[in-house]
Amino acid sequence: MDVFSRYAPFIQDYIYSQGWQSLRAIQQAAGDVIFNRDDNVLLSAPTASGKTEAAFFPILTLMSEEPPASVGCLYIAPLKALINDQYQRLSDLCHEPGIPVWRWHGDVAQSQKRKLLRHPSGVLQITPESLESLLLNKHMDIPNLFGDLRFIVIDEIHSMLRGDRGGQTFCLIERLAKLAGCHPRRIGLSATIGDPRAAGQFLAAGTDKGTIIPKIADTHEVWRLSMEHFYKDPVQAGDDAQERDAQPVLAAATDKAPTMADPGLAYVFEHTRGKKCLVFTNSREECEAVCQSLRAYCEANHEPDRFMIHHGNLSTAFRQTAEEAMRDDNSLMTTCATATLELGIDIGRLERAFQIDAPFTVSGFLQRMGRTGRRGDPPEMWFVMREEHPESRAMLPEFIPWPLIQGIALVQLYLEERFVEPPRTGRLPYSLLYHQTMSTLASNGEMTPAELASRVLPLSYFQNITQEDYRILLRHLIEIDHLQQTENGGLIVGLAGERVVNNFKFYAVFQENEEFSVHAGSEELGTIVKPPPVGDKIAIAGRVWVVEDIDRQRHQVYCHEVKGRIPAYFGDVAGDIHPRILERMQKVLAEDKQYPYLMVNASARLREARETARVAGMFNKPLINLGGKMWCLFPWTGTYSFLALERLLRLKCAPRLGLRGFNSVRPYYMEFSMDASEDEFYQIIAEEAAKDFDPLDLVFENEVPVFDKYDQYVPDELIKKGFAQGVLDINEMRHCVQRMIKSRS
Repeated sequence: MDVFSRYAPFIQDYIYSQGWQSLRAIQQAAGDVIFNRDDNVLLSAPTASGKTEAAFFPILTLMSEEPPASVGCLYIAPLKALINDQYQRLSDLCHEPGIPVWRWHGDVAQSQKRKLLRHPSGVLQITPESLESLLLNKHMDIPNLFGDLRFIVIDEIHSMLRGDRGGQTFCLIERLAKLAGCHPRRIGLSATIGDPRAAGQFLAAGTDKGTIIPKIADTHEVWRLSMEHFYKDPVQAGDDAQERDAQPVLAAATDKAPTMADPGLAYVFEHTRGKKCLVFTNSREECEAVCQSLRAYCEANHEPDRFMIHHGNLSTAFRQTAEEAMRDDNSLMTTCATATLELGIDIGRLERAFQIDAPFTVSGFLQRMGRTGRRGDPPEMWFVMREEHPESRAMLPEFIPWPLIQGIALVQLYLEERFVEPPRTGRLPYSLLYHQTMSTLASNGEMTPAELASRVLPLSYFQNITQEDYRILLRHLIEIDHLQQTENGGLIVGLAGERVVNNFKFYAVFQENEEFSVHAGSEELGTIVKPPPVGDKIAIAGRVWVVEDIDRQRHQVYCHEVKGRIPAYFGDVAGDIHPRILERMQKVLAEDKQYPYLMVNASARLREARETARVAGMFNKPLINLGGKMWCLFPWTGTYSFLALERLLRLKCAPRLGLRGFNSVRPYYMEFSMDASEDEFYQIIAEEAAKDFDPLDLVFENEVPVFDKYDQYVPDELIKKGFAQGVLDINEMRHCVQRMIKSRS
């Protein structure tokens, strides 16, 4: 069909005003299925391909032709910044037909929210947490608000596929539809879907509709990609190379500021000058440290400060300042960021992105690279891998540059196979089960246990949880006064439960540290965890501050700025690394392939690592003797199967192997001493892995492995079961053991 002709006149006018010569493939395909079918739709296409318009042009056309009697389209996004960004674009588009566009999140004025409740209409943009708040606190308004809801658009849906926040989102969608008596179509948007079929099933769960995934012609992607390696001292792996690349490997700033010389960051410093760039790091601590160093280079070289910072612990003012500067096409500032800028906020025309070390996922790599390359230019990503020189007495694993090998594996998996991490299934999300139980009961009032179970257990995200598990949970919650049983046998929220539910932090299911807001005079800088004693220094907002006073009752820290650089601390960041990445890392070491994006130092460091692995025999021997009874095991498997293998060795194999001194660097290698021989090791681990044991056998005695936010309110037996059966990847661990045995033959 001619999709353009089907669009409403105001949409056609908008397209003309933008100067578009034709519709993009994703817009043609999306219009066809949204106009002519009644299924859910998953739109997967590269960043800046026009997915948002592809979804909203037909949705707004249909809404203008037959105005809904309530909110007609619910747009769910993972970040407030993404909502704010899309709000302006949608408002401009909807101005002529008079379709209202609303926002509902913590920064929106109450007057706007009250106006929506009085006149429910148009498009509502919301985060999962604000949707939770809406269902909990405006329960009676839901039928009026959403009774004629036609569409739910879920942006950046890939970010919802591997954790409880996505589970929460889909639970809320199901609860809302049932309460409002509506049957909206779901439209998922993402640039990084690795398994469209699995993602489509996830999107459609709990509906009576299938998911259509329009096939878009695979356009030839052009990337500007480089990867360089640096030791954190002047001597580099590529110093003996005969041919040098045209780009300077050691930046001039190293010589100008020798007291702060970090060749990797000097390289970033030089190649961001006169450009608008992003520098991605994998943690808030690293983000602060990198920003401090880059600003120190500015000061040492008598240059104006040209670096900003953006991460989740900064105040709204600091984040918005960085976002506004990035939208300014005349700005030449560089922003150091974490995953907060990984998703689809329009941050203008960025010239290049840098990545310090390798991200954990292919999805993260693609999202971060996709921040650049808008407005006709190809995406551009410069990887910067940094490590300390291993000491001469270091053990074998320390001679392998793990971030460099991981970065190559991420890139190659996508180039060769278009691999992106699939949805994470098979979990037992007891933490979220607690959360949705309390939310459902708090919003509905007294319910019998059977009524409560009938509302919560049928939610598709809880399909693996049994009725017996739920009975165990409810009995436990009554015992700890999170639930209270009435004289009639009904259940209400107990006094202890009210303290949890009535706290605004209840709306979020992701783990939050106990945070203190940091103030310098009248300026709020952001938040930190576990503030140090008065007189000690902290790092936040890319600068260093001395703590003057701590108000623990109000969770506030007061400080003043000083010179210098120190480490920052905000809490641990865990990496969920898929088994395919580790398998490809092993292949990177074993193959002779040259990768065209490797720069001089990185190529030299890879040659060194391959020679180290070849001499050690790592290609066909996962178990390497380090001398005497000391051994190192390279399983080449993902985070959760690695964790299962650790426990198999320590809890099942240790007595037979004479195992001791166990140490692991997840998910790369394990070091230990043992009395058994190499042959005995393989025989014993194969026998133990093949046994039909209870997954709970891999939980240590007296261990209660609390991982998720509300695990502390879940009975120990369910916590252990959720960890053993839903976190430990025992099937993949068994495949890993089989591969190790096979590699020796």
